[in-house]
Amino acid sequence: MRLRALLENDSLGLRLLGGDDELDRTVRGVMTTDLRDPSRYLSGGELVLSGLAWRHAPEDSEPFVQILATAGVAGLAAGEAELGPVPQDLVDACARHRLPLFAVTESVAFATITEHVVRQVSTERAGDLAAVVDRHRRLMSSGPAGGGPDVVLDLLGSDLDLAAWVLSPTGRQIAGPSEGPELPHATAARLAGAHLAAVRAGRRAPHRTTEEGAAYSLFPVGRGTGDPRRTVLSDWLLAVADDTGDWPAERLDLLQDVTQLIAVERDRRDAARAVRRRLAQEVLELVQTGAPPSEIAARLRVAAPVLLPGQGAAPAWQVIVARVEWDEPDPARALDGGAVAQSLLEELLVDPRTSGPDGSDRIAVAHVDGEAVALVPLTGEVPQDDAAEDAAGAHGAADGDAPEHAGTRAGEGLHAEVLLAEAGEPLGRALADDGRLTLGVSAAVHSAEGLRGALEEARHARRVAAARPGAVRAAGHEELASHVLLLPFVPDDVRRAFTARLLDPLREYDRKHRAELVPTLEAFLSSDGSWTRCAGRLHLHVNTLRYRVSRIEQLTGRDLSRLEDKLDFFLALRMS
Repeated sequence: MRLRALLENDSLGLRLLGGDDELDRTVRGVMTTDLRDPSRYLSGGELVLSGLAWRHAPEDSEPFVQILATAGVAGLAAGEAELGPVPQDLVDACARHRLPLFAVTESVAFATITEHVVRQVSTERAGDLAAVVDRHRRLMSSGPAGGGPDVVLDLLGSDLDLAAWVLSPTGRQIAGPSEGPELPHATAARLAGAHLAAVRAGRRAPHRTTEEGAAYSLFPVGRGTGDPRRTVLSDWLLAVADDTGDWPAERLDLLQDVTQLIAVERDRRDAARAVRRRLAQEVLELVQTGAPPSEIAARLRVAAPVLLPGQGAAPAWQVIVARVEWDEPDPARALDGGAVAQSLLEELLVDPRTSGPDGSDRIAVAHVDGEAVALVPLTGEVPQDDAAEDAAGAHGAADGDAPEHAGTRAGEGLHAEVLLAEAGEPLGRALADDGRLTLGVSAAVHSAEGLRGALEEARHARRVAAARPGAVRAAGHEELASHVLLLPFVPDDVRRAFTARLLDPLREYDRKHRAELVPTLEAFLSSDGSWTRCAGRLHLHVNTLRYRVSRIEQLTGRDLSRLEDKLDFFLALRMS
């Protein structure tokens, strides 16, 4: 379609502010953005819609317009709903770069323009999608009459006989058809992992895979053309229960257009998150600068209605700290691990069984110094005694069930084990061989005075997690009162010397005589030095066990009846 055609439709509310001699440009797509530099998401020919949140001063307009012009976009439409009339400096910058500029009246939603452009562009390529959109003009409206992405998926099922789901990177269902087959969480998590692995491998979408004998095709939603490491951990995907290998080009184009419609919902969700992010950033700055507890408490009272609408102030809060690190030898290409982790946490801290795009509306996440910091309100008393048992039960959920997410039930906090169980499989595939995600979880605190300690607690726990091997690691506050807090920070040379002095004589003896002294030592310490329990565990006669322990003492010069020597052996085994 041509830009000129947009002015012929009064329902779009567009008013031309400049570039009337460029209106024959072809529009190939549409994109909504408030980024200062959206270049990585532009491929040319787009109508760019912007609420101008990126503009803080008149001098911001020139670089923004230059980026759009360089990318070859068809035109820019600026909304007047938030900031009022389009500023003159933006009009002047567009004139200098010969970029057509439209004003969008405050009564027209960007979703209406997006729907119109997608419909017009798609008509030339896929008549079936055009017919669907023509009959459902309200698909992506945010009002009570609108259906959001679920309606789009229902139409794919009713008109094209395609079952499809929108999934988060952890496999949480964002949207799905109201009728038809359900997608088990375990299957969704594996599909998300397959999609993330394909993205990191640079494979061209759609990504085709099979799960339990069924074929699926996976389409990215909202991923730009820049470095995939920036968004791979937070972007949605569209999973279609079909193999696209024999699809005609028109049907593939149809699904690509559907992802554009779904991206409108993603943009709406991201805009809503901006308020929560700002609140989290303000609280974090107060906590870090040592502001009086009364001032922090006042800020929390402001945040509570946003995070807990209709419920009043939260009786407890919890802090989660996350960091994403990529191996990058070129400092110029290094990514801010805190910014990458910010969007990830907003998805990760939601119960994986909670369907819909608004499941994260209780999560406020800021980022500073390469870390993302989540402020999570808890809506009830936190039963400390049952926390470990609940986490263990969640960790051991059946394969076909969603793992229990402690943070979604009133009165309970999040647990590191649960986060690790939910995030490890799919996100590990996104991180591949060059990335790491580490998470630290604080205890619940019941007042503003406790937030500073909770922040430090979560940061210490994350450092404990970072000292462990693996692509995705998490540690909780309960580990900070244990020896596990100290072990990861022992220098490698000290660790090797300590373990060699105690364990190498036993290993050498086991190698020569197959005596199993090291397993015997581990079992003896795990049995708290009980001869009877240890012999039963190893299926040995007590006299045989006594002989082995005596041999351990002879080879090492230690006495396993002494607490100090038991502790040394215990630490050596943990560090080996």
